[in-house]
Amino acid sequence: MPKSNYEYPGYERSGIRYWSKTTLLYGSVTLGALLWSLPFWWMVSTALSADPTAGGVSLLPQSVTLANFEELFATQPVGRWFLNTILFAGTVTAFNLVFDSLAGYALAKIEFVGREKLFLLFVATIMVPAMVTLIPVYILLSNLGWVNTYQGLIAPMIANPLGIFLLRQHFKNLPSALGDAAKIDGCNEFQTFYRVYLPLAKPALATLGIYTFVTTWKNFEWPLIIASDRSMYTLPVALFTVRNQYFTEWGLVMAAAAVIVLPVIAVFLSAQRYFIRGMTLSGMKG
Repeated sequence: MPKSNYEYPGYERSGIRYWSKTTLLYGSVTLGALLWSLPFWWMVSTALSADPTAGGVSLLPQSVTLANFEELFATQPVGRWFLNTILFAGTVTAFNLVFDSLAGYALAKIEFVGREKLFLLFVATIMVPAMVTLIPVYILLSNLGWVNTYQGLIAPMIANPLGIFLLRQHFKNLPSALGDAAKIDGCNEFQTFYRVYLPLAKPALATLGIYTFVTTWKNFEWPLIIASDRSMYTLPVALFTVRNQYFTEWGLVMAAAAVIVLPVIAVFLSAQRYFIRGMTLSGMKG
């Protein structure tokens, strides 16, 4: 019996065919990566250029300077916008991790009447475009007096059907015998969830956390609608105003874009292994 995949008939690790397929695969991946990273590289290059122009595309700045970043921070309340975005994305992510994990556990491990129908209802809401609910949600929050407030910015996003679906699938794949053993030892339902199942869901929670933080950080429509005061802007909305104000100064516009993008890239790169592992373990079956 073969001891590994390499020993199966037809599995090639040498020869012209093997090296042709490998070269084509790595070449395609490298070309795709370069094409996808080209706009980001141009953004950073323009932000670091002393005198960039919209007509001239240069991948390498002739003279590197941080003057665009210094002028941006000196003329705009970037610190307040950055704080608003951190508060918005961080709070929404924390609420999603709590509420989505509780709902996912209930739908996966607690027996109650109508559980499967309720789960299908959650799945159906994933297909509803977010733009459809913008006006009703705005009217509701306006009646509550939450327009241009942090609670109005955060409240509509404290739970996500996609996150509930992801965690429900993860909890469903965990053995029910673990929960039964915990209950025999005296744990109630919440203790079983918190002490037994939640620690086993760390990869899925990391995946949900990264996904929620990134999507909330770059959210443009909702902060633009709910925040009318400039001091309540988040960074994507602020970039829109900076672009209008400095539409001829591409160095400042690209510096603002870099300030928005770099934290998200840092978060993703620092936790990408948890993201990939969580997506692999959660699966889409069940």
